[in-house]
Amino acid sequence: MVDIFDEVSDDLRAERAAKLLRRYGSLLILAAILVLIAVGAQQAWQYYQSQQAQKAATAYLALTNPLDNPSTPLTPQQVQAAASALTAFAATAPEGYRTLATLRAAALQAAAGNLPAAAQNWNQVAADSSADPLFRDLASLLWAQHELGIAPDVSVAARLQPLTIPENPYHALAQETQALLYLSEGKTDQAKALFSQIASDPAATSGVRNRADGMLAKLNG
Repeated sequence: MVDIFDEVSDDLRAERAAKLLRRYGSLLILAAILVLIAVGAQQAWQYYQSQQAQKAATAYLALTNPLDNPSTPLTPQQVQAAASALTAFAATAPEGYRTLATLRAAALQAAAGNLPAAAQNWNQVAADSSADPLFRDLASLLWAQHELGIAPDVSVAARLQPLTIPENPYHALAQETQALLYLSEGKTDQAKALFSQIASDPAATSGVRNRADGMLAKLNG
């Protein structure tokens, strides 16, 4: 009797499955096709991104290798031309290389004396939410260092403020710039206090600590 009931139960399950398949079979097939399309599209996109990254790396190195290993010293015109080429490359480059190229272009522009163009590129990186936070903070620091005495003091201070916290890897450099800002504002005591803090900061590099010591020696006469 148990075997008969099992057979009846199996028949009923088979009949229900057949009905469900007739009713929803086309939908199940469509769902399976959509899954396959999604997987294929993801793989195609990953392959495309990999190819684009390889192309960007090759193009970036082609632009920067002559700058890193020049056969002869570069003229100001050549430096500016290289900066323009990097800016043009950054306009269509993938995220990481866009940031690197923009920062490199800004450095070249600053070296060539074109600070407005450099500042524009640093601001672009600092405002790019898709860029790595370390690069964004670096761009803000470089902007503040080069705009000291040019941009309004309040603007420079605002850009430095989030960088001066101990957790930020650039905090010693940001504090150094803040101390110089204090000096430009005539706040000598605050500058000395900050230089003293930098000089005793074990997380600061030896170069930054040595500069802080030197400034303290000058300020203390």
